[in-house]
Amino acid sequence: MQQTGNQVDIHALAGHSRFNRFHGLVLWWCVLILVIDGYDLAVVGAALPSIMKDMGVDATSAGVAGSALFGTMLGAIFLGTLADRIGRPRMIAVCVALFSVFTALTGLATEPIGFSVARFIAGLGIGGVLPIVTAQMGEFAPAKLRTRLVTMVFAGYSVGGILVALTAKQLIESHGWQWVFYVAGLPVLLIPLILKTMPESLSFLLKKGDQRQLGEIAARLAPEQPNAAGTVYVGASTDRLHDAPVRTLFDAGRAFSTVMIWVAFMTGLFMVYALNSWLTKLMAMAGYSLGSALNFVIVFNVGAIVGAIGGGLLSDRFNIKHVLVAFYVVGAASLAALAYTKSTELLFVAVFVVGASTLGTQLLAYAYAGDFYPPAVRSTGVGFASGVGRIGAIAAPILIGWLVSLSLPIEQNFMAIALAGVIGAAAVSFVNQSRAASTQARAARAATGEAGRVDGAIRTASK
Repeated sequence: MQQTGNQVDIHALAGHSRFNRFHGLVLWWCVLILVIDGYDLAVVGAALPSIMKDMGVDATSAGVAGSALFGTMLGAIFLGTLADRIGRPRMIAVCVALFSVFTALTGLATEPIGFSVARFIAGLGIGGVLPIVTAQMGEFAPAKLRTRLVTMVFAGYSVGGILVALTAKQLIESHGWQWVFYVAGLPVLLIPLILKTMPESLSFLLKKGDQRQLGEIAARLAPEQPNAAGTVYVGASTDRLHDAPVRTLFDAGRAFSTVMIWVAFMTGLFMVYALNSWLTKLMAMAGYSLGSALNFVIVFNVGAIVGAIGGGLLSDRFNIKHVLVAFYVVGAASLAALAYTKSTELLFVAVFVVGASTLGTQLLAYAYAGDFYPPAVRSTGVGFASGVGRIGAIAAPILIGWLVSLSLPIEQNFMAIALAGVIGAAAVSFVNQSRAASTQARAARAATGEAGRVDGAIRTASK
């Protein structure tokens, strides 16, 4: 860990820390928030048939009204960036308020315009919270567990989708479609607890010069280490980049890699939203009932959870870039296999692998983006990647819908989605990993030989 005299590098301290109750608290909040976030995003799909019937709109109008994608794109870009300026806990609270309150208000809508407005505003919070929790978990996680913990956080997103699939049918039948939206307003009650217990970003505290809070967090990160009076906590030079966070994404040789990460996000989200929007329809075209289609959705999301966590385990052991490229390739191959699988049993296996290697890949891509950018601009970097990537999410339902309207063989629809995986693999391959913040941090530790003298360095700093 880097130290000079009574100075301690707070990011190095976090990276060398051992997982404890403090890390568990951050993990709990981040997972819970994304479970809620995943529910709020997926809830429209479950209620859409009832909404269409109640409001008397056709499929095209209902799709436009129910889509929060434009809101999620703007939220990811602007709220993610704003979190690096005003602090992550505050912005997390703002996002939770937006998607909880306005998802609940969606249940009061009686016509498509009001429904669309409420979903757009809710989408700001839904999209905004994703890059923020990624950055939050990545900043506090021990280096050896970082990718694993970040992908565990994003597994919560799929859990939210599963909750919708398991509960929406019963709730709609017993109380009406409005109630699946009303219950989404309950998480607003968590905001005071989030503000009270969620730690502030280390980079934000360094910018403010708040040594008191830094010392408190250091004591919780590494309670076994001495925390001597007079110790000054410092960070890397990138912690002073808050005045121009967006431009920083293109500095220090990161410009081309940033664009490639954006392309990877576009293709990954294209695959995810193409399947989210059309998997049920494509399975119906293949002759499966609605009940079977619901089972495919559950298997798809379970596969995503396994893929995300498995990808995190592999990435903590191997180079995360190589793991992500492999996941994109497997995603493309599994979609091609899905197109030609006829056995129902094998089809469930194929859908599981598709979930693991498409939605699971996208969740791993969030971890990769968080790993690539310096802590001070991590929310901004992941936010812009997520926001620009929503172009793929917006295009996917439209393009696949157009292909379906052409009455092409079902195999060609799946092959079109698979092509996005090939492009994504190529984009990640072109990213210059030597410019990644994690690579540079490891190189710095290796150059100074400090990785093997962490305990002694801390004791020296405390004298």
